[in-house]
Amino acid sequence: MKKFNIRKVLDGLTAAAAASASSSSSSSQQPGQRPADSDIVESLCSEHFQLCKTVRHGFPYQPSAMAFDPVQKILAIGTQTGSLRLFGRPGVECYCQHDSSAGVIQLQFLVNEGALVSALADDTLHLWNLRQKRPAILHSLKFNKERITFCHLPFQSKWLYVGTERGNVHIVNVESFTLSGYVIMWNKAIELSSKSHPGLIVHISDNPMDEGKLLIGFESGTLVLWDLKSKKGEYRYSYDEAIHSVAWHHEGKQFVCSHSDGSLTVWNVRSPIKPAQIITPHAKQPKDGKKPESCKPILKVEYRTCKSGDPFIIFSGGLSYDTVGRRPCLTVMHGKSTAVLEMDYPIVDFLTLCETPYPSDFQDPFAVVVLLEKDLVVVDLGQNGYPIFENPYPLDIHESPVTCCEYFADCPVDLIPALYSVGAKQKRQGYSKKEWPINGGNWGLGTQSYPEIIITGHADGSLKFWDASAITLQVLYKMKTSKVFEKSRNKEEKPYTDIVDEDPYAIQIISWCPESRMLCVAGVSAHVIVYKFSKQEVTTEVIQMLEIRLHYEINDLESPETDQISTVGISCQGSNSQTANSQSHPSTSSTSSDGLRDNVPCLKIRSTPLKQAAGYQAEVVIQLVWVNGEPPQQITSLAVNSSYGLLVFGNCNGIAMVDYIQKTILLNLGTIELYGSNDPYQRQPKSPRKTRQASGGLCDINESSTVLDDRCKSPTSAKMSRKLSLPTELKPDLDVKDNSFSRSRSSSVTSIDKESREAITALHFSETYTRKADTCTSPCLWVGTTLGTVLVIVLNLPPGGEQRLTQPVIVSPSGTILRLKGAILRMAFLDTTGSIIHPAHDPWKEPNIQEEKDEKDKCRKLRPVSVSPSSSQEISETQYAVICSEKQAKVISLPSQNCVYKHNITETSFVLRADIVGLNGSTCLACFCANGHIMTFSLPSVRPLLDVNYLPLTDMRIARTFCFTNNGQALYLVSPTEIQRITYSQGTCENLQEMLGELFTPVETPDAPNRGFFKGLFGGGAQSLDREELFGESVAGKASRSLAQHIPGTGGIEGVKGAASGVAGELARARIALDERGQKLSELEERTAAMLYSADTFSKHAHEMMLKCKDKKWYQF
Repeated sequence: MKKFNIRKVLDGLTAAAAASASSSSSSSQQPGQRPADSDIVESLCSEHFQLCKTVRHGFPYQPSAMAFDPVQKILAIGTQTGSLRLFGRPGVECYCQHDSSAGVIQLQFLVNEGALVSALADDTLHLWNLRQKRPAILHSLKFNKERITFCHLPFQSKWLYVGTERGNVHIVNVESFTLSGYVIMWNKAIELSSKSHPGLIVHISDNPMDEGKLLIGFESGTLVLWDLKSKKGEYRYSYDEAIHSVAWHHEGKQFVCSHSDGSLTVWNVRSPIKPAQIITPHAKQPKDGKKPESCKPILKVEYRTCKSGDPFIIFSGGLSYDTVGRRPCLTVMHGKSTAVLEMDYPIVDFLTLCETPYPSDFQDPFAVVVLLEKDLVVVDLGQNGYPIFENPYPLDIHESPVTCCEYFADCPVDLIPALYSVGAKQKRQGYSKKEWPINGGNWGLGTQSYPEIIITGHADGSLKFWDASAITLQVLYKMKTSKVFEKSRNKEEKPYTDIVDEDPYAIQIISWCPESRMLCVAGVSAHVIVYKFSKQEVTTEVIQMLEIRLHYEINDLESPETDQISTVGISCQGSNSQTANSQSHPSTSSTSSDGLRDNVPCLKIRSTPLKQAAGYQAEVVIQLVWVNGEPPQQITSLAVNSSYGLLVFGNCNGIAMVDYIQKTILLNLGTIELYGSNDPYQRQPKSPRKTRQASGGLCDINESSTVLDDRCKSPTSAKMSRKLSLPTELKPDLDVKDNSFSRSRSSSVTSIDKESREAITALHFSETYTRKADTCTSPCLWVGTTLGTVLVIVLNLPPGGEQRLTQPVIVSPSGTILRLKGAILRMAFLDTTGSIIHPAHDPWKEPNIQEEKDEKDKCRKLRPVSVSPSSSQEISETQYAVICSEKQAKVISLPSQNCVYKHNITETSFVLRADIVGLNGSTCLACFCANGHIMTFSLPSVRPLLDVNYLPLTDMRIARTFCFTNNGQALYLVSPTEIQRITYSQGTCENLQEMLGELFTPVETPDAPNRGFFKGLFGGGAQSLDREELFGESVAGKASRSLAQHIPGTGGIEGVKGAASGVAGELARARIALDERGQKLSELEERTAAMLYSADTFSKHAHEMMLKCKDKKWYQF
């Protein structure tokens, strides 16, 4: 019997409804003209989609705690928002999140047990199971009456000591996660040594040589050495200054304390009256023997011994108060030498990596892991000068704040090696020569083989290219766009960069062609830079520059009827009227006649020769200039095409097109001038143009010598925001319910108040049909605006070779105008099979090698560009234009321009990001809405396939960086320092478990240190303690139920014992079980033998009885 699938039935009903809706909408525009859409087989269905997080890259945002497993060699970092990041060998990372989002105050590994205890600011303890690829919580314990301040878990112990704000110490069994009845009360611990409460507990540790002695440190400066067996304080130590941390000497005879006055006190265990030594490492020593001056608090100290050589005393803080402006420091004292290591950010925590996990042995430290507020540094203690290790993790994403992201999946296979080869030359020198010491875990089995690249743009004008293949992240190449500009030599000198208070080079938009390797970036100072990729170093004597005036003003706005499509037959020609001077820059005037700044760019181009290393090299710089005292508006859209040699960008004033091969401006128009006489809003320039700049424009073909070059002010052109702002499409009016034409048809709408200017929001080069009557495709540019208008511009390109360098590119309007609700976000084109028609591109070739003329012409002729109509092309070669706006998506059949499918994506929200992507050999539209929904639609029918309420828009950073790409991948900047990658592909979700790395690997715990003959003979060495006997329920009793509440977790199939037991424990338990089984088998064998003997005896007795009685009559018994 065939299985009935209700989901497929629902998919069919949805498709039928969408088809009927689109049929009604298209028939209302062009009755009787329907394309052969039945030829396209849409193979995608809802079963192909599932949304889940994959991996998180970058530095943990707002770190607060750190721990290290010295056997598994895994590092854990907790944050103030309750997240956990675990790091093993490069490529092995894991992200976890506590449900409460409370800050992590401390982490403790169950060393070599595959488990981790986290203590949170909401007074909750959690036990994490790390034996699965996605760690989960096994148990939780919520303290109700006391606040947790410090935790300590001795090596190879299952009893966790928990110190509280009241000064008490509670003991938790980490296997069952229950409290023991054994409690150390603060008043019993200090007895009469203090008349007042000693404060909260800041430290707990057991004596390395005697597990029965527990050292408890109170904030006020009091310490107590508590005897666990006798349940009383053995020694009490007092000091005037508050304690921050304590560290033991491995022999257990001394310990050192760090204090709030920048001092270190060394105590002999058996001499509690006064410290054996008091040192203030960074204080100036007075000559008259007085007490040294106070310094900043030493927040943490570690005391590590070496078998051969002097011990290490390492601490953070403690600097003198007069060192104003000095960076945070880590101090390493080794013998007579003291090294002060300056850090770039404040120190959150640090820990030493040692050769042994046993605290009773010589530690022999070899490295220090320093957790900073925005970085992770590992210092090599084994080399002179203490060099740092080269960090293999992608933790420097936030080196400069990320301002934009782009994600490219299924790139050309030679691209990553090319970027890596040029990026390898940028690596810094001076790192430690040793291997990275955090190397636990195992890599996953990656099933994704396609290359993935992430590009991040930053506030300082830099870009970083990352290899993101198979859920890993590794930096490939870095570049700085600010090199082409003059730097200010002093703080007072800020020429023309006052449209932004800081970061004038910040990247806003990235346009990249992976096939041709052409790169174009737009910055916050209204500048655009075109880059070409080269494997050879060059020196550019003069940087090519173009300056463009782009400033307009309009009067009134009258809305047309909704969803109209109009075609106008005005033909225009482009003008090549400005060429960049290769010897000097064309900025000539700085003020207009009335004293206003005019014709001045925001940034000054570098005047000296620029040495450009292998990689991306600047080809031309385009800047918008000030107009009549008003700064240029920021660029909102950008596109580059390597096959056409064209660059186009737009803002809220208009659009500009540049031929970067000939270094000329082809187009410089206000948005309203793109409409010509068919402006649906009937807007008119308010005043005649006062200034004139030679530029390209659209004009009648009979008036090709006249350039429409009126430039006017805008009524809303107030001074540009001084902060880095988002493109217009990311800042819709949240008070307006619907950005549609139906809302603005009212006669009361007499100005563009709701949409202050019609900005250019989407640009797409393509080779398609531009008019209804076209019989062949031609190169063109599709332009989308904030008012939901799509305009088509025809490009007439000269032939390749030398003619391309000399003949002009002719730009003309097609007259085609399409309408949608909301600002246009994305456009793409499909062929008759439903596949994406990618824009034409030239293959990459080394630009700095002079080719032979014949080869150059041959390469030029290989361009996939149609220059003139071909009779072989027929109208049956239909294409589909997919256009997505903030509100809806439409599929337009070309060349008929019929709307064959339409879908209203959202009524109450708006789309922030839309991409037309490939998945499983088909095409779909992926959208991210401001209300947090992620949706996908089949193409061309725009049939809904996925709608998940994933992530509410809590930060504009997410809107600025969210992007989809092919094969079901997407990403966004989840925090200022972290990138979150997600997938909407069912196949990737199913394979994710295999792709993830393993944190826990079976490793034997190192052997305990040898006690030696004499120590074993006379009772020396470490003293063990049967904690079970002291803290177990049979002796200590049960703890009060009101003190803490146990919450069972959801973590993993391993269970409680599996998480709290290591390999050695498992083997020991297996051995015990085998012994018990053997004993039971032997007992059974003995019982069986006894039964056989008993049966045999019974048989004999029965036989004898039979012989006696066989001849007797019945009556003789």
